[in-house]
Amino acid sequence: MATARLMAGRIRGNARPRSICRSEQLASPSVEKSRTLVLDRPLDLRRTFAVTGLKGPTKRVQDGGLWRTSRTPEGPGTIRLSIGSSGDLDALAWGRGADWLLDRLPAMVGECDDDSSFTPYHDSVRSMARRAKGLRLPAVGTMVEVLIPIVLAQKVTGVAAGRSYRRLLARFGEPAPGPVDLPVSPDPDVIAGLPYYDFHPLGIEKKRADTLLRVCRAAHDLDRAVERGRAVAYRILEGLGGIGPWTSARAMMVVAGDPDAVPVGDYHIPNSVAWALVAEPRATDARMLELLHPYEGQRGRVIRLVEVFGGHAPAYGPKLAPRSFERH
Repeated sequence: MATARLMAGRIRGNARPRSICRSEQLASPSVEKSRTLVLDRPLDLRRTFAVTGLKGPTKRVQDGGLWRTSRTPEGPGTIRLSIGSSGDLDALAWGRGADWLLDRLPAMVGECDDDSSFTPYHDSVRSMARRAKGLRLPAVGTMVEVLIPIVLAQKVTGVAAGRSYRRLLARFGEPAPGPVDLPVSPDPDVIAGLPYYDFHPLGIEKKRADTLLRVCRAAHDLDRAVERGRAVAYRILEGLGGIGPWTSARAMMVVAGDPDAVPVGDYHIPNSVAWALVAEPRATDARMLELLHPYEGQRGRVIRLVEVFGGHAPAYGPKLAPRSFERH
């Protein structure tokens, strides 16, 4: 089944399919390129891409399509995805990274995501899987731009992380190519050369700033890590100071579509998993891993199902307090 899916996703468009790694001539940001992907099964675009953050500053749902900007190995690009009247996936792209994005279309929308070995062992998981028609694990393929907002989310609230990311983009990003008003993730070379005092007004303390600097200075190796296999990619990621199992798993779920990615150390996920699988309102990481053990190889898929369909564990006690660093 995996082989069939890797061969699936026939592409039609105004340019012939190319190798993902093939370099292209520079394209004008205003030139629109198109591609149609013939899908081999249902695709729920919104739920599939929710794992990347649909409301993030580099993504938008607008005019019946899902827009996403990216800093590809060939330069900035913007892509618009929509399901056409035929049920196939229509893609439009702009910028120097347009061809790279269009060439990655099958992986980007989870067309190669293989769930053939996934067996639900809990009634609740079986029920969630039935409701998840069209939900896939995307593999967007650009490590550093995915890592930046994940690093910013370490040990702070989602609101604080989002605010810092928007400020970072406003100051060091650039306008995306194409007809949509969105920014592109900053050039890693620009971030790598910044002193700490440029991060502080953005609400980023020294620990996360140092991690961002290490990520951007290792951008070349990180963006090619997945090509060397998932085990190697995890080893490279966690070999950088400031990146542990939570950050690496969150990144690999989005960049490589890893179905076994488990973000150990998350504030909410252990409780959510325990509540969805066995109706326990609270759980440790150890208890979460125990409950997910039967799903070895597909644990990340279960977590994704829980995040989308599992509901929230009962809330007890105070919420994680927001932290502000700008004035210290």
